[in-house]
Amino acid sequence: MGELSSYAGRLAPTPSGPLHIGHARTFMAAFRRAREAGGKLVLRIEDLYADHCRMDYADGIVEDLCWLGITWDEGPDVGGPHGPYLQSLRRESHYLPAWKKLMEKGLIYPSLHTRKDVERAMTAPHEGDAEPVFPESLRPEKVEKVAEPGANVNWRLRVEYGTSVRFCDGRAGEREYVAGRDFGDFVIYCKNGWPSYELAVVVDDSAMGVTEVVRGEDLLLSTARQILLYRALELPVPAFYHTALVRDAKGERLAKRSDAVSIAVLREKGCTPAQVLELADHGI
Repeated sequence: MGELSSYAGRLAPTPSGPLHIGHARTFMAAFRRAREAGGKLVLRIEDLYADHCRMDYADGIVEDLCWLGITWDEGPDVGGPHGPYLQSLRRESHYLPAWKKLMEKGLIYPSLHTRKDVERAMTAPHEGDAEPVFPESLRPEKVEKVAEPGANVNWRLRVEYGTSVRFCDGRAGEREYVAGRDFGDFVIYCKNGWPSYELAVVVDDSAMGVTEVVRGEDLLLSTARQILLYRALELPVPAFYHTALVRDAKGERLAKRSDAVSIAVLREKGCTPAQVLELADHGI
């Protein structure tokens, strides 16, 4: 191959449980797309929430990835040039500066409202597990600029309701979401003093030079929110490729909280990496 490709992808597991075959499908897709493009792949452990994350899970994730034959090229925070980035080490250096930039631009505001407050303010129930659309009526009239996020308060991005967010996904095709209909003002910094998922991944993917985000299709709506954050932070928007979810015999998606078969269990049963990937491709 000639010149090194500018393609950069990432693996971004959360150490809140063992990897299952759904993760195998997504991470193998990220690995293959990076290698086919002649680019690099970054490993990032998304361990923001101490109550749910454990380092033994992180160690198991690394072991499972290596067993599957998935390798990466960058992640210098821990363990040398091929160790993973850890989000838990990046609050002061990366997430707080992003919060401050949004604050200076007047794009965020503190919100004491809980999920129940939002639901009470809605005119109709919202199905599923998605966060209900935050009503404009719950926005504060005036926001004073402060130096730090502070404790016990969430910070939301003020979005322009009615704005259409369009993008072309590498697998799912053209997608469109409308602020105020599909999502509302969303949390970018949490009352526990840590950034939300939406802000952290935008900041990290940009800082790590990621040019294509490969992840599960359950995060398509998050992509619309994140595109607004990229714009607000004046960062280039990467390409996106959302893989199909692996489902069980009932058609339900696999999840860490379910009885999904983990890669570690399949290994113990004598499965080969090829057999695990076959299960990932065809479901269970």
